[in-house]
Amino acid sequence: MNVMRGAAAYGRGAGAYARVGVESGVMSASPHQLIVMLFDGAQASIRAARIHMQAGSVAEKGKAISRALDIVNNGLLAALDAERGGEIAERLASLYDYIARLLLAANLHDDEASLTQAEKLLDDVASAWREIGGSPAQER
Repeated sequence: MNVMRGAAAYGRGAGAYARVGVESGVMSASPHQLIVMLFDGAQASIRAARIHMQAGSVAEKGKAISRALDIVNNGLLAALDAERGGEIAERLASLYDYIARLLLAANLHDDEASLTQAEKLLDDVASAWREIGGSPAQER
């Protein structure tokens, strides 16, 4: 029984340590780095969803897709500045909406192809976002 309590305590401690690491990273990140973190989180959730889909773990697949949807809708989409971003922000909003629909279809129909397409689209935007990381215009 003591071993189980020790393992559980270790797990809680490791989880707390990881949360502090993530929170510290978020607190010290630039706005650009925060968006990169959102892309990374969405892509990690999609990869997890694929693994759960292939394993037949319906509940875990749903949780992973929900996390990805939350990041796309409440992170990436919400971060767009329509006033300053103009047409680019509009197009990204449409793309994020399409990605969200792909994720919903993947969840509803166990459609790995939709997951793959959503992941590819996010990867394309994330790659472009990373490339502009050092540009002076991004710092404004």
